[in-house]
Amino acid sequence: MPGPLAGIRVVDFSAVVSGPLATMMLADQGADVVKIEPPGYGDIMRTGVYRRGGLAAFYLNCNRSKRGIVLDLQQEAGREVARELVRGADVFVQNWRPGAAERLGLGWEDLRAINPRLVYCSVTGYGPDGPYAQRRVYDPIIQGLTGHVAIQESPDVPIPDLVRNIVADKSSAYTAAQAITAALFARERGAGGQQIEVPMIDASLAFFWPDGMMKHTLKGGGIVEGPALYDVYRLWETADGRIIWFATSDSEYFGLFRALGHPEWCEDERFSTMKARTKNGTELGAELLKAIATFPTRELHQRMLEEDVPAGAVLSIEEVLEDEQLRHNEAIVDVDHPVAGPMRMARPAARFHGTPQEPSRLAPELGEHTEEVLAELGYDPARIEALRSEGVIP
Repeated sequence: MPGPLAGIRVVDFSAVVSGPLATMMLADQGADVVKIEPPGYGDIMRTGVYRRGGLAAFYLNCNRSKRGIVLDLQQEAGREVARELVRGADVFVQNWRPGAAERLGLGWEDLRAINPRLVYCSVTGYGPDGPYAQRRVYDPIIQGLTGHVAIQESPDVPIPDLVRNIVADKSSAYTAAQAITAALFARERGAGGQQIEVPMIDASLAFFWPDGMMKHTLKGGGIVEGPALYDVYRLWETADGRIIWFATSDSEYFGLFRALGHPEWCEDERFSTMKARTKNGTELGAELLKAIATFPTRELHQRMLEEDVPAGAVLSIEEVLEDEQLRHNEAIVDVDHPVAGPMRMARPAARFHGTPQEPSRLAPELGEHTEEVLAELGYDPARIEALRSEGVIP
């Protein structure tokens, strides 16, 4: 059975992560995504580390389920092929610097003249204009500008740090994918095509805001204050490692106290209510540190689970791959790429029961589907060969 976006054609000129991850989600959900890359090296992510057969892990993880072609947009013939692709497309995605698409004749105004029903999504670092618009940008810079780094510190080592994965890029990708599907839904209701702009700085801030800006949401006086989530998130040192637990109610705290061998804390006026625990947080924290440090990790984890305390192990990356719940969910899939060889990939997380989404193909080799896609556009073998001889395609 086809996925929920079957029948949707996406023309994807994006590279690196913010655009490709968004379009991969659409592809996994059944859209026909045609990824267009420049001649030579293609998407720069192909050449990264952890590479085999000319395909890097980063590229493989953001480009499955797509078809890939190569076009030289510096030539008018290449731009003409791009316009032909757009004529029959539903979605166009690019993450070039502001102004680049317009210089190529592939801006919103240019393409909606060809296809008024087009949903045109541009992902930029800072937005289409403004004081930062033309700056080069990467994920860690956006993290620093949107609060992620400011709160990324442990009480034990109070030094701000980066989130050590590309949270700004990925939140931008998820924002773009959701916005594109919303625009397609609006189009089906008669709204027509439209332009979508996704500045990474805005998407990252919106992703950060619900909990990261707890202390800065309400303005004025009369505010009941207390610790924000980022104040209480921490790892706890056991006798032989670390453990994570998180309690938010009296029953969970009482279970924690019993698991630690201190049931008397349930009746202790310092710790028996949320108000009291907040007031005596420093004292409670010190007691918990001492008690947790007396238990081996495995034993304490089991005791917490028996008391219905939300708790978990701190898994190594290798242990994540073997986690019993993830294995039960079949969340990690082993596949064989024809060029890159054996590999793992994360299964799409959303489970559609009526229109299942499943990766339709593995990440394409550079230009793998060029002739196939051109033939679908009506290019005969002679015309394709002419484009090749001119260097427009490889």
